[in-house]
Amino acid sequence: MTIDQEPLDEVFLEGLRFYAFHGNNPEERVQGQRFQVDVLIRADLSEAGKTDDLTKTISYSDVFRRVEKIVTGEPRNLIESVAQEIAGTILAEFSLAQSVTVTVRKPEVAIKGSILDAAGVRIHRKREKTDG
Repeated sequence: MTIDQEPLDEVFLEGLRFYAFHGNNPEERVQGQRFQVDVLIRADLSEAGKTDDLTKTISYSDVFRRVEKIVTGEPRNLIESVAQEIAGTILAEFSLAQSVTVTVRKPEVAIKGSILDAAGVRIHRKREKTDG
């Protein structure tokens, strides 16, 4: 695999649910609301598969704790900012991670006249190439 190719292996967490106070509207900051997060991390997991060694993979328990801290932490105006912090943290703290896709949903978003399951954002970030 060359540096330009993303690994096909994935570690994922789906449907993480948190109560938090993100949003641009005052009532979102006071009342709070539920958020749902999905994280998909691409990494080469072949060594973990060969060795059965937890240190050769990305612990989804550790990923969960990072995501929980971010989502339930400092309120943000935009869920784009929440997703960006999650992606940046995963790439910074998990050296095996080559890219990450983060989805942040508001399942009970209030949009006048709407009937919908959720609204949200999905971002994809890659590890920056390093020279040498």
